[in-house]
Amino acid sequence: MTFTRRLTLAAFAGALSLGVAMPAFSADLIAIITPAHDNPFFKAEAVGAEAKAKELGYEALVMTHDDDANKQSEMIDTAIGRGAKAIILDNAGADASVAAVKKAKDAGIPSFLIDREINATGVAVAQIVSNNYQGAQLGAQEFVKLMGEKGNYVELVGKESDTNAGIRSQGYHDVIDDYPDLKSVAKQSANWSQTEAYAKMETILQANPDIKGVISGNDTMAMGAIAALQAAGRKDVIVVGFDGSNDVRDSIKAGGIKATVLQPAYAQAQMAVEQADAYIKNKTTPKEEKQLMDCVLINADNASKLETFALAK
Repeated sequence: MTFTRRLTLAAFAGALSLGVAMPAFSADLIAIITPAHDNPFFKAEAVGAEAKAKELGYEALVMTHDDDANKQSEMIDTAIGRGAKAIILDNAGADASVAAVKKAKDAGIPSFLIDREINATGVAVAQIVSNNYQGAQLGAQEFVKLMGEKGNYVELVGKESDTNAGIRSQGYHDVIDDYPDLKSVAKQSANWSQTEAYAKMETILQANPDIKGVISGNDTMAMGAIAALQAAGRKDVIVVGFDGSNDVRDSIKAGGIKATVLQPAYAQAQMAVEQADAYIKNKTTPKEEKQLMDCVLINADNASKLETFALAK
């Protein structure tokens, strides 16, 4: 009895406890594990990966870990127990996910990471991520322009354990800090959450009624910020996000949020499945484990071309 087969019953039970639908054992299965789909970015990843997997003839097992490293580990066990040929993973933490990815590797299952890196190399076959630093600089340059190079502003930061949160913040500041008349009056984490961003923005606005702009680490927090500002009658405050969601596209078109930065979630996930397919069939590995995809500035000029984290040509 193989290691994979021995884990089947335990993984099956674990999956049922997590509410994961368990189709019959398949010899051609790709597991797709992302954060929760209530964030449209992560849903787009899952949809893109599943569509490509089915197009290439695989069964897809889609699961969400809710940024819980323990839940992610159980889902890796499920993928191992199901005999998955590969795992597509948007991970639950740069450090916390290393052991889980290594566990899959030790079981003979290659992992292809998307969106977020882990703090290890040689464990996953590929780490395909948006060029968050390049994208943040694009967003910051637009923010500086919209602000007229002066005024008090607020920064909403993502989940502190997420590498992308730090990279985006650094990219913002490497541009904004060159303008001495732009003053940061608050910098708080809203953990990628719209609800939390709304609450944080209410509190910040009470303490700093003279703010002129908000730059956000993702679109979900930007949507929370703009909702709080509009509820307070502050339609004059400039808000810039990061992701390229349809919600922010619609806000830009309606004159709310002014800009965002598109990271190609759908295309990134499909690329990961294509690389997984090449590895499964021919043991072909990408030239580089870490691969960067450039981001694109979205504003009123091109928002109408944006659809589900992709820009029409």
